[in-house]
Amino acid sequence: MILYSWNVNGLRAIARKPEFQEFLSRPEIDLLGLQETRATPEQLTPELSAPPGYQAAFACHKTKKGYSGVGVYSRLKPLKTHLELPDPQWDQEGRLVHLELDKFHFLAVYFPNGQSSEERLGYKLGYYEAFLAYCQRLRKSKPVVACGDFNTAHQSIDLAEPEANANNSGFLPEERAFLDRLIAAGYLDAFRVLNGELPGQYSWWSYRSGDRRRNLGWRIDYFFVSEELRPNLARAWLEPETTGSDHCPVGLELRF
Repeated sequence: MILYSWNVNGLRAIARKPEFQEFLSRPEIDLLGLQETRATPEQLTPELSAPPGYQAAFACHKTKKGYSGVGVYSRLKPLKTHLELPDPQWDQEGRLVHLELDKFHFLAVYFPNGQSSEERLGYKLGYYEAFLAYCQRLRKSKPVVACGDFNTAHQSIDLAEPEANANNSGFLPEERAFLDRLIAAGYLDAFRVLNGELPGQYSWWSYRSGDRRRNLGWRIDYFFVSEELRPNLARAWLEPETTGSDHCPVGLELRF
């Protein structure tokens, strides 16, 4: 089973690029989580709202058009589909699509960015906690696979310039501590489990001139899977050569 996650930085914009069309047509993709779609379902063309061969589900911001948004394209038929966290405090911004499948819960998530203000940083940290609690409830019934843009680099190895970003949101101690807690709760960073301390592996680069070419990036896009799926982990990888967004796709293969 092949799963992907990709922050597309605007689904309608990237859809015009041949890189995305080529990617979407890959026959091996079973599940594709999309973040930062920035569109309501009504704004999408039929080709995007229901691509051939896929079922689709989207969560969008309730009041702010062109902001955040998450989608899932699936070649697997879900048992159930849920949008957003169940608490009204966290269900307004288009940040979660949850498919219940036969073997696991699949969550595509786009965590808030905490850079703009202390208030937004607090919202991000609160969303982290609510998300972990939700995963723990789901996990009582079957394993969890969570993918998406977590907007935090976990360790110094996960960004090119850790010292320069030590005081910036995305690498703050309290943000990184949540990923520590997620792992302590029994969720595996699939890429690190399968690839070890491989350096220079990033999924996002600033649009500043040359950053992507020089690989001055951050690894902030992840697959976290609950410990029960450790025996099923086969491959985890990044695709920096696949362009079209300031993020690249991240992939996971599970074998059952």
